[in-house]
Amino acid sequence: MENPEKYGFNSQLIHYSGHHDSYGAATVPIYQTSTFGFASAQDGADCFAGVKQGYMYTRIGNPTIKALERQVALLEHGCDSVALASGMAAVSTVYLGLLNAGDHVVSSSAVYGASRVLLEQHMARFGVDSTFVNTADIEQVKAAITPKTGMIYIETPANPTMEISDIKACAELAHGIGALLVVDNTFCSPYLSNPIDFGADVVLHSITKFINGHADIVGGIVIAKKVDVYSKLRNAMINFGGNMDPHQAYLVIRGLKTLGIRIDRAQDNARKVADFLASHPKVEWVKYPGL
Repeated sequence: MENPEKYGFNSQLIHYSGHHDSYGAATVPIYQTSTFGFASAQDGADCFAGVKQGYMYTRIGNPTIKALERQVALLEHGCDSVALASGMAAVSTVYLGLLNAGDHVVSSSAVYGASRVLLEQHMARFGVDSTFVNTADIEQVKAAITPKTGMIYIETPANPTMEISDIKACAELAHGIGALLVVDNTFCSPYLSNPIDFGADVVLHSITKFINGHADIVGGIVIAKKVDVYSKLRNAMINFGGNMDPHQAYLVIRGLKTLGIRIDRAQDNARKVADFLASHPKVEWVKYPGL
């Protein structure tokens, strides 16, 4: 598919991977290999030196994984992405790749539990402080910022509270102090929300959920708006070793093709349930953004 940006979302899901091979495969093949051969010793040396592009070792890069990364980056309007072995590998890569000792993080209090535990119990050991607030209230976010704040990290809608944070307002706060805005977009998927369009610097997903959609893999992905941030994330993934497996990536590419129709049906069903509960005399309250 040439110029994939001009096509609709579902066409991008079905037809775009950015992958082409000499056999003309209609779907992305599984390159289930740990290492890759080189045309010559010099060719290998150039790849390792970064003089030329090429695949060397699957932890560093793999054609199947790269196809998934290109596709999700396109869907999220980012420059590129890094696929990882789990959603928490994605979160870890964001923290380890973008934070330094002495930095401070303002995070959604209703963030995914392990994301909070990683900040409180592990990143704190390396000199990273964190404050957790209801980021749906922008005044709480403002009040939590310190001179050392280097990242605002939000999950919106929050799971399970369904609180909605204002991505644009959080981005303006972050950029006003030279910090990054990171958005966990798992709950919406790129079908319902594109946080980069509202100013986010980094978007991440637990691929385990909507993006894969078949409950048969665990995975994560991080998308960057700009190349310099992407390079830090890629470097962290390579050195900490949280890479996705090629077969894992193949299954996600397969699942991704039906993302649009799956979410349409899920939205229809959720609205019917929410409407029913909202009108039921024995139900006191319903938390659903569609209402």
